[in-house]
Amino acid sequence: MLRELADQYTHEDSDLAAYATHNSQSLGRRFPEKSHPFRTNFQRDRDRILHSRAFRRLEYKTQVFLNGTGDHLRTRLTHTIEVAAICRTIARALRLNEDLSETIALAHDLGHTPFGHAGERMMNRIMKEYGGFDHNLQALRVVDTLEIKYPSYDGLNLSWEVRSGLMKHRGPEKTFLDDVELPAQPSLESQTADLGDDLTYYGHDVDDGLHSGLITVEMLESIDIWNLAAEKARENNPAMYGERFRAFTVRCLIDMMVGDAIRHSHKLLKSLNINSQEDICKAGQKLISFSPEFEKMTLQLREFLYKNLYFHKELQEVNDAACDKIKTLFEKYVNAPDLMGHSAQSRLEKDGLQRAATDYIAGMTDRFAYQEYERLCK
Repeated sequence: MLRELADQYTHEDSDLAAYATHNSQSLGRRFPEKSHPFRTNFQRDRDRILHSRAFRRLEYKTQVFLNGTGDHLRTRLTHTIEVAAICRTIARALRLNEDLSETIALAHDLGHTPFGHAGERMMNRIMKEYGGFDHNLQALRVVDTLEIKYPSYDGLNLSWEVRSGLMKHRGPEKTFLDDVELPAQPSLESQTADLGDDLTYYGHDVDDGLHSGLITVEMLESIDIWNLAAEKARENNPAMYGERFRAFTVRCLIDMMVGDAIRHSHKLLKSLNINSQEDICKAGQKLISFSPEFEKMTLQLREFLYKNLYFHKELQEVNDAACDKIKTLFEKYVNAPDLMGHSAQSRLEKDGLQRAATDYIAGMTDRFAYQEYERLCK
């Protein structure tokens, strides 16, 4: 039997929890479109992201280790795919809208610069006097403005719920998107994407760090959550050692964090009687979260990664050299805008020289940034 759009809406009404985001409640798109006969708005948004140039470029952008330094090390693309998979698991268990959580997860890193967070920090310093730079807001800019897909307007024309999910920051002042005030707390699907991002990089950056040799199992034995995961791994096979032990312990680590997030979030939603976005805002706290016990352990792991991996001397030296290239390229483009691509040049009048140069550099892959540096600065 054919499942048409009306059938999908009926399925959502019967399967999703009252606190979930339903397609039928969507605030729509900036540019109205006809409904698709077989796909909901959030499913269409997911596919638009998957087919975008910005998504394809994630394959050659740094996660932790510069792209190309190891075939088994994660890129921004593989990280994104892993986040999306974990978000679907959490959303399904909590009866949230899986499509919306997955879509936000797939789009959450579209605004990242080349060379990872080091590149973002450099870009923010460069743009300090021109509004700064934040990869979350840049992701929104990518889907709203920088992707060119349609004959009459720029951007991917995504639904309001996906776009608002990319705006992670909620301050004391009111924030608006398309003249609609953002709620004090984002949707539960947005919160799922946010937590899914954190727990994914906790686990997988440990995996890559171990593979690189910059951190060791012996170093991790001071971390409570690693020891708990190692204990679970040993329960399956006490004789495991070496690569098999490391890989299976990482698996247990991720599974433990996902399970804790699901169980604790369900407990919160039930105890606070959450049934709507209004209830979510009234709660005054994140509702998709780790238990206090796991929150403490994950923060300990996060501090370990910052100290021993992200700012490791070997990585720092490579990142500093890469960031110097970003700064040099920015100065080149500002002094000679005709060196930028045609799309960037077309936005000079509307967006200003500095922002156009920033958009151009932020969209680069690691390897293209290196190529541009070699072409223009040698």
